[in-house]
Amino acid sequence: MSSRCTVISKISIVTPVYNDRRVERALGSILSQECSPEIETIVIDGGSTDGTLEVLEKYRARLTCLVSEKDRGIYDAMNKGIARATGDVVGILNADDCYADNRVLADVIDRFSDVSVEVCYGDLVYVDRNDRVVRYWRSGPYRNRNFYLGWMPPHPTFFVRRQLYEKYGVFDTGLPISADYELMLRMIVGQRAKPAYVDRVLVRMAVGGNSGRSVRQIVRANIEVARAWRKNRLAGGLLVPILKPARKIVQFFSRP
Repeated sequence: MSSRCTVISKISIVTPVYNDRRVERALGSILSQECSPEIETIVIDGGSTDGTLEVLEKYRARLTCLVSEKDRGIYDAMNKGIARATGDVVGILNADDCYADNRVLADVIDRFSDVSVEVCYGDLVYVDRNDRVVRYWRSGPYRNRNFYLGWMPPHPTFFVRRQLYEKYGVFDTGLPISADYELMLRMIVGQRAKPAYVDRVLVRMAVGGNSGRSVRQIVRANIEVARAWRKNRLAGGLLVPILKPARKIVQFFSRP
């Protein structure tokens, strides 16, 4: 093995959930993954009251960690999961998402075999209730000016070496809609973590999401995006709140 290669012995997947029985599909997609490293499955439930806990109990024996308690929102739940993770690499899969097939984590781990790669991402499709693709988010290879042009990778496809969370911090819960954007901006642009792109669909996401439900939330999300740039003391992001939503339009006309 060359000095540029590394062995990933464990990958941690964190799934935050609150009152969403679709988590069963997410867990099924994690537990069916075919890859050689150990998969650590961590579920953080926000104190569900709709029967979600009963769904989770069916999988308890196959989960590494199941926590059910009140939290301060989805990013707080993600942070709790990251704090419990012990894998070399950490990924986050929301309750209403699922991996595209059973080779997703194998392809991700393959990218991290290069010791210089610190974060990894891929493509994502949005699907309706009939599992029909309605939007295709193609990330493409990373280039230095990407974030300045409104680009960001889909967060459910974003995997990070755990040591980066220890060095650069976790999600900023003061940004309740766009903490995922801020974290990726912080790591890739602010701290210059080296990214790798997996050129295929990694995740199928149910239509909806924490930052795409209404015009009001879109406006709030863009305000938070501007705050993210200021927080990281990065210049040149003035047009991002305009360019970022514009990029989404193209996704409705693209297909894998």
